[in-house]
Amino acid sequence: MSAVDRFETSTEEERETAVSAAAAAVRRGQLVVIPTDTVYGIAADAFSHEAVQALLDAKGRGREMPPPVLVSAATTLDALAEGVPPWARALVEEFWPGPLTLVCRQQASLMWDLGETRGTVAVRMPDDEVALAVLERTGPLAVSSANTTGRPAATDAGAAQEMLGESVAVIVDGGTSPGGEASTIIDVTVPQGRVLRLGALSLDALNAVLEEHGVVLADEA
Repeated sequence: MSAVDRFETSTEEERETAVSAAAAAVRRGQLVVIPTDTVYGIAADAFSHEAVQALLDAKGRGREMPPPVLVSAATTLDALAEGVPPWARALVEEFWPGPLTLVCRQQASLMWDLGETRGTVAVRMPDDEVALAVLERTGPLAVSSANTTGRPAATDAGAAQEMLGESVAVIVDGGTSPGGEASTIIDVTVPQGRVLRLGALSLDALNAVLEEHGVVLADEA
């Protein structure tokens, strides 16, 4: 792959150029790096088998670790997932956009291949204007933390470029990630929910919302 193109986002004009370049690269089946509200992410068209495999290859991950999918609107959840319980929707209403990833049963009709998902899909809506602008133009993206396996997730564009620059076409530089902590992941395919990873959202914050639904999450991560 040719040298990566890196775009600043300091001004409205720069941001528009960066978002356009990233969206165009995704449509060509290429990989891009985008900022999010947690850490930087490496992104691919979720519906392109080849692009998703390229993402896994870039990170040095196998198909047993499928990437989550980022969306630009909470309403997209129902296009990707089925059987989402009311208590999970309460979490979406409270914490999206934000650092909450929900592992749901995926819609059986979806023609994609994210890896060995066992019929599930992990979905999140990031709280980052640049990421959302890209997602609005591309549709759902398979996005994993911007790092090679075994190394810390990139919290700035420079670190992402150092690790992944040879694998991606575009890097969108949104400055240093404001969060720096990964999202909290909740499995909503089981009746009472299950914590798969504690991250930026605490158990107390989640359970405060879930109390009226009779659901109490425990730290099983």
